[in-house]
Amino acid sequence: MPIGKLRWHSLVWLTASIMVASSVVARSAELDGQRDFDWEIGTWTTHVRVLQNPLSGQPPVWATYDGTSVVKPLMGGRANFVELSVRGSAGAIEGGALRLYNPKAKQWSLNYASLGNGLLTAPVFGSFNEAGKAVFIGQDQLAGRTILVRFVITRLSAETAQFEQSYSADGGSRWETNWIAVDTRK
Repeated sequence: MPIGKLRWHSLVWLTASIMVASSVVARSAELDGQRDFDWEIGTWTTHVRVLQNPLSGQPPVWATYDGTSVVKPLMGGRANFVELSVRGSAGAIEGGALRLYNPKAKQWSLNYASLGNGLLTAPVFGSFNEAGKAVFIGQDQLAGRTILVRFVITRLSAETAQFEQSYSADGGSRWETNWIAVDTRK
């Protein structure tokens, strides 16, 4: 290839590389994550299914609940708080989730506290992808053993979202779903 064409191809490649790098930097700044939950601020009708006997090896026993979920921004949107209040044939679930954004890690931590037992669960950590789906992972205790917890948030539409929690007792090889909530904006 003649030198002139080589320089031309090099210039085109360099220009394309700079354009791609610029768009990645702009996209990274745009998707830094601290506004990931803005879409959820407000009041939602919540339908929840909870597995009553997780990781027991027994046939699944599910309970259903209905109620509300209220999401409030905190600290300029870099944190938020979810108030959950649902009732069903198995009783009531009331609690709150504090979500905190870590700008250095570009991740959120989800920290849930139950009013039923007054305990704060171990946090799960994660972030949203470009499609608006989020995966959070952490460790917790269940019946005296350490397990992994996976929490997935999926925006189904502007007015509907699904929250699914799963447990794993084998280091993440197999997951058992134990919580499915579908929220619809009021």
